[in-house]
Amino acid sequence: MQIYRRSASRALALLILASLPAVTFAQSADSKPAKPAVGAAQPPAQIYGKLLSGMEKEFVDLAEAMPEDKYSFVPSQGEFAKVRSFGDQVKHVADANWYFYGGPDITEEQLKTKSDAIGKLTTKADIVQALKDSFKQAHSLVDGITAENAFITTAHGTRAGMASFGLAHLMDHYGQLVVYLRMNGIVPPASRGGNM
Repeated sequence: MQIYRRSASRALALLILASLPAVTFAQSADSKPAKPAVGAAQPPAQIYGKLLSGMEKEFVDLAEAMPEDKYSFVPSQGEFAKVRSFGDQVKHVADANWYFYGGPDITEEQLKTKSDAIGKLTTKADIVQALKDSFKQAHSLVDGITAENAFITTAHGTRAGMASFGLAHLMDHYGQLVVYLRMNGIVPPASRGGNM
């Protein structure tokens, strides 16, 4: 699977944002723990983990919001020739997550086996489960990113680089699938109750 060049600038922006220290706020007795002080080092796994958890929730909620009979939906109005169906988009993301987050030791053969298995899925339940499983793997890689190994080159790139590209890829497809939901009269779960 190729790395999407159009995501490169987004991935770089994510990486830069993830490496910035958080702003310190005063803590009240009933609030969450104070954020780290400006200049305090934070573990890369913690930063990437928060970003990944946010995208996971939005993406899984979105995949679950589309009814099964609409998983074959492909937009027909406008320039949508040769685009993936909703279900195929979700399968693509599950497959891509293995590419981005499979880890430094995953082989091309293992990636192909995963890709083939995901490509054969047809039911919403199976597709959503594959998506959830791919996020488990993503967290496994992200949880192991340290300041020492984040930028060590592996056969598949650096851990930090692959995690950043993976997040950018998720955002690209999330945006596309929001349109698919709205074209079917469904407000994306992350936009419910707000002004989005």
